[in-house]
Amino acid sequence: MKMTAIEVVEAYSLALSQGDIPTAFSHFSPDAKWHQPGSHQFAGTKSGLDAIGKMLGDMMGVTQGSLVIIPTGALMSNGNLVSFPVHFSGKIGEKTVDMNGVDLFEVVDEKIVQVWLFSEDQAAEDAFWG
Repeated sequence: MKMTAIEVVEAYSLALSQGDIPTAFSHFSPDAKWHQPGSHQFAGTKSGLDAIGKMLGDMMGVTQGSLVIIPTGALMSNGNLVSFPVHFSGKIGEKTVDMNGVDLFEVVDEKIVQVWLFSEDQAAEDAFWG
């Protein structure tokens, strides 16, 4: 049976929350695009799983594993788009981030093809990531 867009994003999120990166990334198209907002070291569009994986790994590295992203509400869909309200927090030295956001996923043929992130305070997030 074909997975819905919400089921694909739920499966990705579950695998990610369990630290199962290979399974999480199996839900992405090989040429997926990740749109990281802002003007910090990780901002910009990352294309392909290698670039996305490197960015996420680097984020975990600079936060010494303290970066936590948790769902804050129901996933909602509009066709092949899925919005995912989240809360994220982390620490880099004395700097901390603790805010809400929304991740927007585009799913095509049961694969995540694009992700856009939205933060409630982009200036604060930019200051955090540097």
